[in-house]
Amino acid sequence: MTAESSPTLLLAVLVLGIFGDHCKAQELRCQCIQMHSDFISPQFIETLQLIPEGVQCSRKEVIVTLKNGQLVCLDPEAKWVKSLLEKVH
Repeated sequence: MTAESSPTLLLAVLVLGIFGDHCKAQELRCQCIQMHSDFISPQFIETLQLIPEGVQCSRKEVIVTLKNGQLVCLDPEAKWVKSLLEKVH
């Protein structure tokens, strides 16, 4: 490799590093499009994820994975969801 091609190679690597991983750029948005406020029994919930407000999304998001693998976004303002969050935290 010649010394003249090194800057070109370096530039190519930098461009790929910036634009190559487009998934991270897509994460800067809210995860939940639709939120559910209907009660879901805790016995059907496998995991609970709380995503606080931030630069990626201006609202708090509560996402549960049900035991059947389904992801459900819960309304963090629903009374039963608030109660669930208090028990978990």
